[in-house]
Amino acid sequence: MKKKITMTLATGLAAALGATILFQLPVRQAQAAEGESTGLSFLTYTADGKIVRPEPSLYRKWVYVGTPLTPNDMNDGEASFPEFHAVYMDPISFASFEKTGVYPEGTVLIKELSAVGAKEASSGTGYFMGEFTGLEITVKDSVRYNDEPGNWGYYSFGHKYPLKDEATMNRTASCNACHEKTAANNAQNLSKDWVFEQYYPVLSAARAALKK
Repeated sequence: MKKKITMTLATGLAAALGATILFQLPVRQAQAAEGESTGLSFLTYTADGKIVRPEPSLYRKWVYVGTPLTPNDMNDGEASFPEFHAVYMDPISFASFEKTGVYPEGTVLIKELSAVGAKEASSGTGYFMGEFTGLEITVKDSVRYNDEPGNWGYYSFGHKYPLKDEATMNRTASCNACHEKTAANNAQNLSKDWVFEQYYPVLSAARAALKK
């Protein structure tokens, strides 16, 4: 009798747990879908509006879109940004961009900087990546950056290690002026939404694919 009762209790417990799991699964799936609906789900903000520096293991798995370089050697020894700029885009926003050609609400672009290292390799003379030097983030959020051009916010964690743990949004004049002039200040580039798309072949290819 004791064995029978034990088996009955175990069966009932298993059934209850099974029902709980079946009930929680759709809820968790819905929560995950809601939380991952925009690139903003990857970021953490402090109470005063700063962005917490994300771990490299996060954004280095994102969609890599390009690496512009303006070395000192080609700019009279004093380039404004002499580092390699490896740019990543959050996968949620990139998937939307591929379908629409529009940078959706919540788009996050991360620029990881690295110094020019060696200039000679077995393949020939050139510019080769050295050590990581800095990190910057650009975010599109019409609520948080309602008064900013294109609703973009720009952040820098520094161009020299150790990087800051948190970053305050840069003043509009310090960042967006260049973006507005170069990336989106004429009819041809207006659709690029203040993004230097012409320098990122992955984005340019995605836009070109929409025209086919």
